[in-house]
Amino acid sequence: MSTDTPGIDPLQALRAPRDPACDVFLTGPVFLDIIFTGLDSAPVRGTESWARGMGSSPGGVANMATALARLGLRTSLAAAFGDDHYGEYCWDALEQGEGIDLSMSHTVPGWHSPVTVSMAYEGERTMVSHGHEAPAPTGTAAPTGAPAPAFPRCPPRARAAIASLAPGRSEPWVATAARNGALIFADVGWDETGRWDLDALPDLAHCEAFLPNAEEAMRYTRTDCPRAAAHALAERVPLAVVTLGAEGAYAVDGRTGAAAAVPAIEVEALDPTGAGDVFVAGFVTGTLADWPLADRLAFAGLTAALSVQEFGGSLSAPGWAEIAAWWQLIRTCASQDPAALERYAFLDDLLPTTARAWPLRRAVPTIGFRQ
Repeated sequence: MSTDTPGIDPLQALRAPRDPACDVFLTGPVFLDIIFTGLDSAPVRGTESWARGMGSSPGGVANMATALARLGLRTSLAAAFGDDHYGEYCWDALEQGEGIDLSMSHTVPGWHSPVTVSMAYEGERTMVSHGHEAPAPTGTAAPTGAPAPAFPRCPPRARAAIASLAPGRSEPWVATAARNGALIFADVGWDETGRWDLDALPDLAHCEAFLPNAEEAMRYTRTDCPRAAAHALAERVPLAVVTLGAEGAYAVDGRTGAAAAVPAIEVEALDPTGAGDVFVAGFVTGTLADWPLADRLAFAGLTAALSVQEFGGSLSAPGWAEIAAWWQLIRTCASQDPAALERYAFLDDLLPTTARAWPLRRAVPTIGFRQ
């Protein structure tokens, strides 16, 4: 993370003495990500491939937690950490490096950290993961499947919470957080059952915003158009946001019927790992700051676009320094369409008048060095 990132608090004008100390709460498994970049093609069976770049960083739910923290939101994460060197590194990187509150997290004796190896090539990625389910904290029951988070029975009071929905699964903490006033933002994974039934997502009833990708949205709504899917989802949740990949994103406000579409920013992608998490973090930031819907979409898309130009899921998440540098650069490009630039004019009220030159040098993601 850049050490001279401007100390911008996007919620400063809204903060009051009795507000929650936590802006966003989230929970999930933390992985140690090992990322290879600069591969010319997919690895071929029986051969050895050499990558031009490599790094390591906290991954999994750490991608989104880091993205939120770098945008100035007070972020609390509940997760299980292994008591190996990987777990120690991830804990220190998140707590000391990013300022994320880990008071609801715990270290599991004798449990090794989940690991993901990610290979980026041709604008895509291939991942191989390994991990065992973490024992649930005392008094809780862990579901089967992927390595378990901390499963908080009583999440902290927060402005917002982020959940990952899965068919047939309900997380009791989601309802508790909603009752305590948190706005619930949720994404969803691929439905391995093939049913694609919204009624099989019980926690959707607690959500302020639902953010599936286009394919997921169309399958869940039985539509053949992402925009039609967004309108159908807006009948179930106050905010429906459908990500369209290279075409940007489309959102519908179910309360007012207002819709917004923002095209994607064309960039040369190095590593797409974590871009979806960064998009959600940007949208959460804009929603909590009470920005217009189109501005939230534009900001989310911008942060995601900046993230794919660096490698590593969490360490590629942009802070305000990267956003300010991009805005300063893009306005000096003669080829830019003035109408397209106007879409991001709201940044003028957020960013400092001066910024460092683009490109910025990011922290090197590695577990091999000690300061």
